[in-house]
Amino acid sequence: MPFEVTILGSRSALPVKNHFPAAQVLHVQERLFCIDCGEGAQMQLLRAGLSLLRIRAVFISHLHGDHIFGLFGLLATMSLLNRKNELPIFAPAPMENILRDHLHYFGDGMTFQPVVHTVPTDSPALIYEDNAMTVQTIPLQHRAPTAGFLFREKTPLRNVHKHVVAQYKLPIDAIIQLKNGADVILPDGEQLANETATYLPYTPRAYAYCSDTQFSEDVIELVRGVDLLYHETTFQSDRAALAKQTMHSTATDAATVAKRAGVKKLLIGHFSSRYPSSNGFLREARNIFPNTEIGRELTTYDV
Repeated sequence: MPFEVTILGSRSALPVKNHFPAAQVLHVQERLFCIDCGEGAQMQLLRAGLSLLRIRAVFISHLHGDHIFGLFGLLATMSLLNRKNELPIFAPAPMENILRDHLHYFGDGMTFQPVVHTVPTDSPALIYEDNAMTVQTIPLQHRAPTAGFLFREKTPLRNVHKHVVAQYKLPIDAIIQLKNGADVILPDGEQLANETATYLPYTPRAYAYCSDTQFSEDVIELVRGVDLLYHETTFQSDRAALAKQTMHSTATDAATVAKRAGVKKLLIGHFSSRYPSSNGFLREARNIFPNTEIGRELTTYDV
């Protein structure tokens, strides 16, 4: 089952040629979720071949323009495409007021209802759940109230080995019991152990998105062991003082979080326009956490 993230934008606030500000799409078991929505996000969605109408929800980390200015155009285009389903938008306050004012002036003829769910930014909270996954907030430390997001798959139903079904001529009720993790008592009294009769179709995966933030000890525990961590790296260590002043992270900060949290892979982005190339970010991060990759736009990464 797919669990992958596509980078739409990897830069920070100041516009640069051939790059876009923060935006991603997470693909989880045929569900699409937009994570942050910087300017041009809908154009990047089209370039990536992703359907705007398939987006189930939008998650906004904080209310700085390079993370939300693309949302309003996206909503308008969804309406032009005749979207009918309600669109949940998870964002810090006062996103509800901002959206209400926007729709007052530009919402005539909207074909669907965007609904804002205000997320806490001071403590972890479960904000979304469906039959496949959960989403929990990750409190971050930035100049505006900011939350990252932890997307975690639920443990799937187990699959029953085909040879077991054939060997014991299992009825439907026994198969259901096995899929739900129970042992089964056969007609002759023999116990069929679940661990030998079944297997997990896949191991549940987790993706953590840490938007604008200074280095945080609290984040380390909240993202511990995830399969893929995205962590902003606005600056390299040559501008560590500026990173602290603006409450951003360096490549060293992000790599330190990844190493200490024991994550499997680190993806970095949100690069300042002060740097003409992202190669220095990669070198700096890999010195601490070798399994680091640049979050390249219009590139998809498996979780």
